[in-house]
Amino acid sequence: MKLLLVEDDFDLSGALSRSLETRGFDVLRCAEGHEALLAARKKPFDVIVLDLTLPGLDGLELLARLRGDGNRTPVLVLTARGAVSERITGLNAGADDYLAKPFDLEELMARLQALTRRMGRDGHLRCGLLHHDATSGAFYRDQRPLDLSPREGELLRTLMSHVDRVVPKDALRSAVFGDDDDIQADAVEVIVHRLRKKIVGSNTEILTLRGVGYLLCDDAAATAPRGTR
Repeated sequence: MKLLLVEDDFDLSGALSRSLETRGFDVLRCAEGHEALLAARKKPFDVIVLDLTLPGLDGLELLARLRGDGNRTPVLVLTARGAVSERITGLNAGADDYLAKPFDLEELMARLQALTRRMGRDGHLRCGLLHHDATSGAFYRDQRPLDLSPREGELLRTLMSHVDRVVPKDALRSAVFGDDDDIQADAVEVIVHRLRKKIVGSNTEILTLRGVGYLLCDDAAATAPRGTR
């Protein structure tokens, strides 16, 4: 499992690299944005761990350039910028998950494992019987195409990029509607309601965590005990 670690804190980068290597990752360390961009363009990685505050090239700009290249490698953003608005910015820039510093190493490992399970280098997303083909942009339920509107597709793609993770409602709203201020307050709920009908039979469920956001998971995870629903 090849991992690109982009972190300018020498001590943290070294400690993380050693821990990841003991867990089977082949780690390449970069401490500067341009260096990391060149590395990601030269060879494929299974996952990228990316700090946002970098010398030379900011992490968000690095991420934007990678996505502009068509690089769909899963990216976990690791940063001290923990505000909701910063998380939304990172997700909108193309991040697949977000972990604020300070963090627990076991949580980082769990998120990396979840990312690499559900998303390969080709950018294809899977949850239950749902499948999103990054090349064509099509969604499938057990190999049958789903008839989704562009907004339904964007909302489902965002949820599938964060399987088993809560996506804030504001992040979904921004992903689907951009900066449109004329959208009604319940627009996200309306799309979620329509999606729930269309994914029936896919062994997945969209859970509502009131006051927080939405979470996509397979049926086994949906029936497991949770602290918050």
